[in-house]
Amino acid sequence: MAQILTSLAKLILMKKTTILLFISSLVIMSCSSVKSTQKAINTGNYEKAIALSVENLSKNKTKEKNQPYIVMLEEAFIKAVERDEARLSFLQKENNPANLKTIYNLFQDLKFRQEKIRPLLPLKLMSGRYATFDFVNYDDAIIQAKEDYVAHLYDNGKAIFEEGRKNKINYRRAYQELSNVDRIAPNYKDVRSMLEESHIKGTDYVFVSVYNETNQIIPRRLERDLLAIDTYGLNDFWTVYHSQRVKEVQYDFDLELNFRRIQVSPEQIREKEIIKELKIKDGFKYLLDDNGNYVKDSLGNKIKVDKFITARCKFYRFTQFKSSRVTGVVKYIDNRTNQLLEQFPLNSEFVFEHSYADYDGDKRALEESFLDLIRIERVRFPSNEQMVYDTGTDIKEKLKHIITRNKFRN
Repeated sequence: MAQILTSLAKLILMKKTTILLFISSLVIMSCSSVKSTQKAINTGNYEKAIALSVENLSKNKTKEKNQPYIVMLEEAFIKAVERDEARLSFLQKENNPANLKTIYNLFQDLKFRQEKIRPLLPLKLMSGRYATFDFVNYDDAIIQAKEDYVAHLYDNGKAIFEEGRKNKINYRRAYQELSNVDRIAPNYKDVRSMLEESHIKGTDYVFVSVYNETNQIIPRRLERDLLAIDTYGLNDFWTVYHSQRVKEVQYDFDLELNFRRIQVSPEQIREKEIIKELKIKDGFKYLLDDNGNYVKDSLGNKIKVDKFITARCKFYRFTQFKSSRVTGVVKYIDNRTNQLLEQFPLNSEFVFEHSYADYDGDKRALEESFLDLIRIERVRFPSNEQMVYDTGTDIKEKLKHIITRNKFRN
């Protein structure tokens, strides 16, 4: 009984210790959070102080340990508003159109900050005082700042759009500027129509073609595969690739794949001979003593022992080999100036390799991997045309890599 009571007392003590440690941890964490919030205020990081205070008060705003957050939230809010309003006053006096975005964002920040705190109100301190937050209705100011900012973006975008008739880059710049207008104020004036026109007139059209400068015939299906541009996934927002000319389209650039050299190796069969030997069980024999007499067991039966022989086999491994190599160059041509912009080398190789085997002797000496090869038969070599065609997958991947890594315009 005494031992049971002792064990029970130890268990109770352990539980108390665990609870105390847990409470201590919570207190330490709470103190750490309070210190972090106060440090944020002291270093001017008011948004962080507000976020930490709101987070803790959202859990339980009436808890005594959360009282410091009410005071710090009040302080951080006042200082954040003072800072933003001082910044706004300066920017408005400066009267620089480049400040319109910042002014618009500052008014939005002022409103958002209030909306973050509003659900917590009222916040009562233990002293009986309620925390004071001087909320302001910024709606009219936000609407006016938005109108000013959007009008500025629109004027800039339209001016660039008018200049766009000189080159496609201006149309792209106009699209970017007008996209900001459409994002902030959808359906603003004629923005949508200008966006559509900017996209159409800012898009580059590239004609892709294949030329054979070798003395060999390129398989027609390889050429078809290489020109199946829709399978490359190359088109992006500002660039469209065609392999068939469209009458209405004026092509900005040409992309030429020029085959310079095609090499196909002779058909080869490489032979390798391996001699394998292995001791294997081959029946049995009767055990004889030193005098040549049969050895018998206790029942008078002759004792049998395994008979081993050395199996020997010649293994012939044959490897069919043939390779093709295609060398070419990818050219970027500016159709406006008819100048070569850049060129990139393109090399591709395909290897046909097939192994099979034969043997002479006792195949019991062979391992399983050798036996597997014996079961395989010789096959016909692919034609030269097939070899060149089989390089196509690699050529296509390399061509795609070149195009995706090297845009016509930066």
